[in-house]
Amino acid sequence: MPPKNLASNSLIDIEKIKGILPHRYPFLLVDRVLELKKGESLVAIKNVTVNEPFFQGHFPQLKIMPGVLIVEALAQAGGILVYYSLDEPENKLLVLSKIERARFRKPVTPGDQLRLEVKLLRLRLGVCQVEGKAYVGEELAVEGVVTATLVDMGK
Repeated sequence: MPPKNLASNSLIDIEKIKGILPHRYPFLLVDRVLELKKGESLVAIKNVTVNEPFFQGHFPQLKIMPGVLIVEALAQAGGILVYYSLDEPENKLLVLSKIERARFRKPVTPGDQLRLEVKLLRLRLGVCQVEGKAYVGEELAVEGVVTATLVDMGK
């Protein structure tokens, strides 16, 4: 298991991410964590390539990453932040329960790199809430608030 206490600006690579999130190809949507402030915020990246399976049908003539998958990438980044913010995260699973104020401001296309910025708004009583923003360069592509429930997976 990865260490729970990372200092700001620490790096979490894809292998460590796979040890935290249950998601796998083609649904693992965070490639690397660039910054982490336990209990506060996280910055991660998702490299968007033409090889993504969703580009075959969304849309063949004008390839655009589905907005709902960008929100999912923000939720996964939030899941990593919550993992490092809990005392005993190993047997917990985050289950998405609400998306609020989602705004889709810029299309994301093959070759873009999404910078996923999430801030922890709430973490108590088995519920967490994160505010997320996804950027391409300096342009805001997607923003919203995601709420999830912590499920105990047992030991």
